[in-house]
Amino acid sequence: MSPDLHPGTAVVTGASSGIGRIYAEKLAQRGYDVLLVARDRSRLDELAASLASATGRKTEVLVADLGQAADVERLTARIAADPSITLLVNNAGMGTEGAVVGVDAGKVDAMVQLNVAALTRLSIAAVNAFSARGKGTLVNIASVVALVPENFLGAYAGTKAYVLAFTQSLQSELKGGPIRVQAVLPGLTATEFFDRAGLDAGSLPAEMVMSAPDLVEAALRGLEAGEAITIPSLPEMAAWQTLVDDRVRMAPGLSLRQPAARYGMGATAG
Repeated sequence: MSPDLHPGTAVVTGASSGIGRIYAEKLAQRGYDVLLVARDRSRLDELAASLASATGRKTEVLVADLGQAADVERLTARIAADPSITLLVNNAGMGTEGAVVGVDAGKVDAMVQLNVAALTRLSIAAVNAFSARGKGTLVNIASVVALVPENFLGAYAGTKAYVLAFTQSLQSELKGGPIRVQAVLPGLTATEFFDRAGLDAGSLPAEMVMSAPDLVEAALRGLEAGEAITIPSLPEMAAWQTLVDDRVRMAPGLSLRQPAARYGMGATAG
């Protein structure tokens, strides 16, 4: 994408580090002005200055804790009111450190608020604003754990399964219109996420961990290629399509008047 095209302003949540920071850098390099959203003002200010110097793009900082409803509403109001905003990257998220049994329930509540409630509210604000403007792009960062929840402890996989399902529902609703919606499913990625979740990144096989710059570049290339679902490390997207096709084939049997024959109940009264 040429910087001369002035594609508008990209809002990136969780922009102070990791995947969000790289999204901000790469979007600025692609010609977007950027609105950087996170809790850490010092990191945001440093990034904003660095991007402005390196790319010449307009940068702005919005300090917000998206685990707090009031801060979410401040950002939704900005998205609704600013016609220059053409892209939202819903990247802010958190994890917990393991199994549900014995966990501090308050930590799970906070995770659900950020990963699910805030993302949903911001997505709704974005697609409504973009629909009114006749253009716009929403990128929701899910995770491959949405596809293999049985391999991961705790509620984190459930929140990311929600992000994937919600994004797919939006894609269906908005199909054929001017709004683009992408779900990105990172695998293990080298960021501060593991430290914040109380996990040991050093114990992971190196061949399974992608760098954040590679992840984001692949995700953006997927977006530019028109992918609705982007799984950066998956060798063949045909594997994803097989999963989709198998799920669609189940659809006729998912809601019927009578229980399946295997339960031995016979015909029941309507």
